Amino acid sequence: MTCHRTTSAAETEALGERLGRVIPRGSVLGLSGDLGAGKTAFVRGFARGLGCSGRAHSPTFALLNEYQGGRCRLFHLDLYRLRGPEDIRGAGLEEYLVAPDGIAVVEWIERWCEDGPTPGVRRLRFETVDENTRDIRDDDAGT
Repeated sequence: MTCHRTTSAAETEALGERLGRVIPRGSVLGLSGDLGAGKTAFVRGFARGLGCSGRAHSPTFALLNEYQGGRCRLFHLDLYRLRGPEDIRGAGLEEYLVAPDGIAVVEWIERWCEDGPTPGVRRLRFETVDENTRDIRDDDAGT
């Protein structure tokens, strides 16, 4: 497990950008953390790292945003409003969590899988330390 500490939204975005440059196509990156913990800021940077056009924003109400124009498509999912795997399957989102045709970054991944390692899902856990500081733990599960 690796822990990254960021002290601003810009640093959180920069961490996402670095990972976006190297994560392979077909990956599922699961993000966990409280509201306001920096998950969407991370995804904005991740999209930049992939070279996607447009500014990433939270898909809370749409459940899924797709970004193109980079080295592969980015599927940004937000499962906050769903209760669990049955709701996710019912919404037609399972394909993005199992074998995406691009890269899937999933906020509130715990709605899909348990807290432990999940094959095929790399988990990042966002913890708020103070108003500006975040600890982002990368458990590298499934990679």
